[in-house]
Amino acid sequence: MTSEYQQRLRERYLNAPVVPAPEPWRLAPGGMIPVGGLLGIGFAVRPGSGHDLVMVVSADGHGLFDAVTGEKIARDRDPDPETSTPDDAPDLTCPGLGPIAGTPVHIAGLFGGGLHSTSSDGWTVRVVSPDWPCHRVVLAAGDALHRGRAGETWWHVLHARYSEFRAAGFSPSGRTLAIATSSDLTLWTRPQAGGGAQAAATAPVSQ
Repeated sequence: MTSEYQQRLRERYLNAPVVPAPEPWRLAPGGMIPVGGLLGIGFAVRPGSGHDLVMVVSADGHGLFDAVTGEKIARDRDPDPETSTPDDAPDLTCPGLGPIAGTPVHIAGLFGGGLHSTSSDGWTVRVVSPDWPCHRVVLAAGDALHRGRAGETWWHVLHARYSEFRAAGFSPSGRTLAIATSSDLTLWTRPQAGGGAQAAATAPVSQ
């Protein structure tokens, strides 16, 4: 039996349409990136530019993307079988590639692990499943996930209807939001962390 409160929450998320993330978030160039057989993702930092990097582990190998430009900067279609997936590592890591070669990257996804669910300046990301086994990813300003109106203090930014959910979360810098399913990677970026959540909660919805 579900309580009346639980039923209201369920209906709240079922009725919320998918909308763009609010300012200052923007889709990274390329938007949703197709990645067949995606297993998990992790974050790193690009030497020199300081850009957030997203490492993708899939059934077809490893890839590395610049979250700011959307550029695929490295690809390894035939990684070492002993380290090709994170499940054999005690800390769920895979070795980096390209400019972060040799640096272990924590991978969150099919084999477990997790990404940052909050940013230092008040953003929150949560995964809800009112129509399980589908998953919906909600971006919220502060603790407004269970209050306020959709599109004003929280935003339903992705509905994984056709692919299996893998992971969602912020980079350690708070400047990138990544959502991974078994078929694709979606990235949002913002210029810098700082003060964004409070401003977004009082600003018009980004179109």
